[in-house]
Amino acid sequence: MHAFRLFAFVTAFFTVPATLAQEEPIPSNCLAMAQTLPDAIFVGHQPVAAGSGEVTISYAGHSTYVIETPEGVRIATDFSGYYGAEPPPRVVTMNKAHSTHFTETPDPRIEHILRGWNPEGGPAKHALVIDDVYIRNVPTDIRRWGEMEKDGNSIFIFEVAGLCIGHLGHLHHRLENEHYAAIGRLDIVMVPIDGGLTMSLSGMTEITQRLHSSIVLPMHRHATPLGEFTAMMGEGFNVDFRDGRSFTVSMASLPRRPTILILDGV
Repeated sequence: MHAFRLFAFVTAFFTVPATLAQEEPIPSNCLAMAQTLPDAIFVGHQPVAAGSGEVTISYAGHSTYVIETPEGVRIATDFSGYYGAEPPPRVVTMNKAHSTHFTETPDPRIEHILRGWNPEGGPAKHALVIDDVYIRNVPTDIRRWGEMEKDGNSIFIFEVAGLCIGHLGHLHHRLENEHYAAIGRLDIVMVPIDGGLTMSLSGMTEITQRLHSSIVLPMHRHATPLGEFTAMMGEGFNVDFRDGRSFTVSMASLPRRPTILILDGV
């Protein structure tokens, strides 16, 4: 078990505020259990969607990563209909900051389309089990036309093979303690590092450092020098450049030291 991640069995669940709470069909393997924040303690129980095996993660482009579960469920994040479209994923997540993060005309072969906003108003609420993966979201606000729109973005979390994988979406503001509690543990986190279109690099670095995931996957880079992001993350994080666009990972193969993993194309 990694030294920087604390696991403990406790008797009571931490109560997440109603604005962020989800009605979950199964227990989450990632949610924080603690008496107070930010000193969260995480519990290692096994929900229905937990299991073993390797997950394959591929960088498709922009802020789209493709996640393939041990049972073959293919998921594309921030799906615009361009990156990660072939073969068609079974599940796509979207955020509406720009048309490069969603599409109004998704391929009809896609079974599950999870929008990070609620077209009818209020926060989007997703808690979906598909074969061996459990997908949920944590709403955040979004900046549109200079104004902040409440609940316009979602951080999506994919629980599969015992791993907690998070995609921060088009995040536009720092996270509060309540957000961190609703997110819980993230073994792998996908982080936009554009340096301004989402958040400042210092703000995104602060969030990433606090999440302290085993693997950090940069995305949505634009012109930001990779060295600027890795330097700001500090010496506590290794940096691993890969020649390919894909890698496989399991609970057993997570790096012992937090690592920024930079795939080809990022």
